[in-house]
Amino acid sequence: MLPLFRRSLLAAAIAAGLGLDNVASAQSIDTAARQAIITDFDTGTVMMEKNADELMVPSSMSKLMTVFMVFEKLKSGAWKPDDALPVSETAWKRHYKSEGSMMFLPVNSTATVDELLKGVVIQSGNDACSVLAEAHSGSEEAFAEAMTRRARQIGLTRSTFRNASGWPEPDHMMTARDLSVLARHLIADFPDYYPLFSQMEFVFNGIRQGNRNPLLYGTPGADGLKTGHTQAAGFGLTASIKRGDRRIIMVLNGLGSMQQRADESRRLAEWAFREWDRYPLFRAGEVVVPDAPVWMGEARTITLAAKSDLAVTLPRRARADMKVSVVFNGPIPAPIKAGTEIGKVVVTAPGLSALEMPLVAVADVPRLGFGGRLVETIRSFFSGSQR
Repeated sequence: MLPLFRRSLLAAAIAAGLGLDNVASAQSIDTAARQAIITDFDTGTVMMEKNADELMVPSSMSKLMTVFMVFEKLKSGAWKPDDALPVSETAWKRHYKSEGSMMFLPVNSTATVDELLKGVVIQSGNDACSVLAEAHSGSEEAFAEAMTRRARQIGLTRSTFRNASGWPEPDHMMTARDLSVLARHLIADFPDYYPLFSQMEFVFNGIRQGNRNPLLYGTPGADGLKTGHTQAAGFGLTASIKRGDRRIIMVLNGLGSMQQRADESRRLAEWAFREWDRYPLFRAGEVVVPDAPVWMGEARTITLAAKSDLAVTLPRRARADMKVSVVFNGPIPAPIKAGTEIGKVVVTAPGLSALEMPLVAVADVPRLGFGGRLVETIRSFFSGSQR
């Protein structure tokens, strides 16, 4: 069996600006929210979580899935922003006597897809959700089933939808983690449409309504996504904040008031940016091992490079305890094809799961011919080494 090669990449840690002194392990933070999760957008690192996989009433935060479904229609070209959709009596009756948030669509009128999206995102209009749902799937019930199916396909493993608006119904449930995954899709998959979430107000039918996201009013970098509130769920927020090249996604639910939601979301956002940072280590194609030994090849060594970008998100106080190493079985037997995965980079830090990235060969290394292999075998026999 070929020996396992493990090389410390301490130099890479130094190049990334990491200290070398021992420090305390990562610290967490508590929250008054019943459910919560904060993740780094680029690396997926979970900076804090509390009951993140617990089923909960998502209230209007589940409108994000409705928006996702409409964004897909727009991106595919099936719908256009100026397409006019009818406000049916069914959609109107579902909400006109309710105490839920409204866009105030007149019955038997029309509204464009663009107007309805603004009504959902900015005004949190339940009536706008029903109009979009009927246009998409024929009925809101069919749309809810389509939402649930699509949610499973994009990684929302525990979400079940019974309507398009988040109006309380039995079994209409999500988790904080699912909302975090959904927020990431909205940001990453729809860069042309995502800026809608940061629009501060919208006027429709002579009624001006402001965006309910408290972080848009004074929190640097806040640019989305959606609030929620019902008596059963309390006050919630799915939020995104971007500062410099860092973006975090935060989901909170079960808070006691609008003020507590505003205060707690600001406090946790500042904590995430103050106590944590993202440290780039390698870029795709960057040389990691310049001289990995080769066995029975026309070249004695081969260069191994990063298959993809690699960055880690760590508590600032824990970064000095980060260890970066490369592991591969070697010498690597020829023939070797460029692009073949050979070994991996392993990153570890206290309190965090190990992070791995494949290494790939940057060039072909043909196998020695019969004569060359014979010479190499004899040489190895007498030298006790492998090439």
